[in-house]
Amino acid sequence: MTTTAHAHPLLRLQGIHKSFGDSQVLKGIDLDITVGEVVCLIGASGSGKTTLLRCVNRLEVPTAGRVILDRELIGEYTRRNRLVPLPPGELAKQRASIGMVFQHFNLFGNKTAIENIIEGPTQVTRTPKHIAQQAAMELLDRVGLAEKADSYPRQLSGGQQQRVAIARALAMSPKLMLFDEPTSALDPEIVGEVLDVMRSLASDGMTMLVVTHEMSFARDVADRVVFMDDGVIVEQGPPNELLSAPRHERTRRFLSRLL
Repeated sequence: MTTTAHAHPLLRLQGIHKSFGDSQVLKGIDLDITVGEVVCLIGASGSGKTTLLRCVNRLEVPTAGRVILDRELIGEYTRRNRLVPLPPGELAKQRASIGMVFQHFNLFGNKTAIENIIEGPTQVTRTPKHIAQQAAMELLDRVGLAEKADSYPRQLSGGQQQRVAIARALAMSPKLMLFDEPTSALDPEIVGEVLDVMRSLASDGMTMLVVTHEMSFARDVADRVVFMDDGVIVEQGPPNELLSAPRHERTRRFLSRLL
């Protein structure tokens, strides 16, 4: 965890709304995350947490509002005093600054672990293959899987696949890491090996926005916990305060089912 009182916001979400047809999923989210901060998003299924993450890296386009990363507007630029979408190639470069780890790994099944990891650097940033491979081996070693470089996803456990997915995201040297319930698809006995990698990233100063139901992880690692319900932020604060003495009835109700 890090002290962030005087740091500038690395990520700034301003008035984020998102609707799917008549269903309004996000209803005006404002959130700043400072450099090196770990923020855990908690809330019931359907509260908008995953949609918010997907708006950050433009997998979903917000209906309204702005996403700013390191003072740069994500997904849009100003032309003749109007905001217009970035061309796909420019958006891909922006996304390289935002690593995302999904619930279900999303590895390429026909590529080995190391091939999955070098895909982004070689295709997006045109890193020479031998340099990308050397960096990938260092990342595999970092997540405890150096011996699995030539293994295919089907040959790996769920926890190993998720650690490869984390290494793949780190290969782009992101400024921000997004985690969307990274342990929810794992057997309970292997959840810890993924959380240990995430704890290591946090201790190294990686800025992280984590959707999770792992309250012990949120309590131990987060600088701040944000509780969402029905598309809004209900309350937020240091984990020991929010998880032990929530101010709002909605938060108390949610936590009473988990703690």
